[in-house]
Amino acid sequence: MKSTVWLTSIMLVCVAMVAGSGCRTSGEDMGEALIIEELDGDHALTDRFEDGTRVTDVSFDAVRFRYDSYQVDSAEESKLERVADYLQRAGDVNLVVEGHCDERGSREYNMSLGEHRALAVRAYLIGLGVDSGRIQTRSYGEEKPLVMGHDDNARTQNRRGEFALYR
Repeated sequence: MKSTVWLTSIMLVCVAMVAGSGCRTSGEDMGEALIIEELDGDHALTDRFEDGTRVTDVSFDAVRFRYDSYQVDSAEESKLERVADYLQRAGDVNLVVEGHCDERGSREYNMSLGEHRALAVRAYLIGLGVDSGRIQTRSYGEEKPLVMGHDDNARTQNRRGEFALYR
């Protein structure tokens, strides 16, 4: 009887440890919760901007993110100001913000983190005066790395928000 209770206790502790670990790797803190509030002016998508013509004569630098974060760093704000300025001058151009992650974490977690990165960029642009109806988001998670590899440089380059413009 004592051995059954002991074995059951050990099993429950193991299950709790596995369930609590989620997609974490040893020693890494997964940080902030992935929650973004709905913005004023948001509406259900009826059409994807990707159905239009891609604007290729203008490009913008990707916004970089820290590990496991979707906070827009102050060092990245000038990039977003340039995008907002362009969109305010080019009223016929729409934007898809694409969120990307490095390879750490589960596929599901990275898809969610990529979407939250794209939504954070979208919220920032709306705050700069860009009409919310002209910005859509898409997450690629870890599926489209910019740089192949598993070192710090590759991971830093892959944690990004990119801009795709459409008419």
